[in-house]
Amino acid sequence: MKAIIYESYGPPEVLQLRETEKPTPRGNEVLIRVQSASASAFDWHVMRGAPILARMTHGFLRPKDGRMGVDFAGRVEELGKDVTRFRAGDEVYGERRGSFAEYLTVPEDALELKPTNLSFDAAATVPISGITALQALRDMGHVQPGQTVLINGAAGGVGTFAVQIAKSFGAEVTGVCSTPNLELVRSLGADHVVDYTQTDFTKDGKRYDLIIDVVGNHTIPEYRRALNPTGTCIVVGFTTMIGMLSILLKGRIASRAGGMTFALKTQPIDSEGLVVLKSLIESGKVVPVIDRRYPLREVPEAVRYLEAKHARGKVVITIGTDHSAPDMVGLARPPTAR
Repeated sequence: MKAIIYESYGPPEVLQLRETEKPTPRGNEVLIRVQSASASAFDWHVMRGAPILARMTHGFLRPKDGRMGVDFAGRVEELGKDVTRFRAGDEVYGERRGSFAEYLTVPEDALELKPTNLSFDAAATVPISGITALQALRDMGHVQPGQTVLINGAAGGVGTFAVQIAKSFGAEVTGVCSTPNLELVRSLGADHVVDYTQTDFTKDGKRYDLIIDVVGNHTIPEYRRALNPTGTCIVVGFTTMIGMLSILLKGRIASRAGGMTFALKTQPIDSEGLVVLKSLIESGKVVPVIDRRYPLREVPEAVRYLEAKHARGKVVITIGTDHSAPDMVGLARPPTAR
C-alpha cells in the first residue's frame, strides 16, 4: 500500500510517499480502507519536532513513529477476531496515527459510524478539530445557554467547529477572524464578528463569559480585560513556547486568585466526542468547512499550506475513490482553491 512516511524532523520535504506493508487487524482492531484524511496542526508539529518538549514523546533526535496523519474516514474492510461493533462495509470515521495511507488498523473503540449526511471528505475533517472544540467549550469552558462566547481564530479548523458548537449550546457567539473571512464566520452562525486587522478584542471594552482562543496570541492581562468577573478563558493553540508556558503557569496562578479562570487545553482526545458530533452534524447544527483538497502524493504541499496558517476551515487529503457525496449540508459552501 502507499503511505506518507518521514524519517527525520524538518520541512515538508521530509515527507515521502512510500510503498509499505498493508497492516493486518489484531484482536479488537478494524482494518480501514481509508477514503479521506485531513491535515491538522498536529501534523506539522510532529513533522517539525516542535515544540521541542514534544520530542520527549515523539523521539528526541528522530521520530519514533514515521507515520503521518491522524483524522480519517473510510470503509471497514476486515475485522479482528474480537471486534463486535462493526462489520465489513461500514462507513466510519475517527482518529489514529498514520491516516495518510491507503489502509489503517484502528481499535474498534476509537471508531464511530460516520455521519450519514457527509461525504468521506467532510467526515474526515471532524475528529481532531471537532473534538478539540467540543472539549474546550463543553468540558473545560462549561458553556451554558445565553452566555457570551468569543472564538479567537473562528475561521480555522477548530474555530469553524467551535462557532457552530457554541451556537448549538445556545450561546451568543462572537467570532474573531481576518477581513476575507468575515462572511464565512457569519455564515456559520456567529452573532457578531470582529476583524482582528481593525480591532483588538482585548481593547474594545467588551467582555465575555467564555473565551476560546485557538490562536493563543494574547497574555493573561489582555484576556482579563475581555472577560466578565467570573469568566473563563480556554487557550487551545499557541504561537510560541514561551506563550504556552506563560498560559500554563501564569494562568494557574491567576485562576487561584479567584473570579476568572484561565486554562490551557491539555485534555486528550477521546472517541466519545465522535458520538456527540455525529448527532450535531446529522441534525444540521454543525457542518464541516473544507478549504482545499490534495491527493495523497501532494501531502507535503498540503502541510506547507496549513503551516502557513492560510486555511479557511479544513484541508482534506483524498486517498480512496469515493468522493461523490455532498460535502456540506445547510450552509453555503465557501470557495475552494482545488
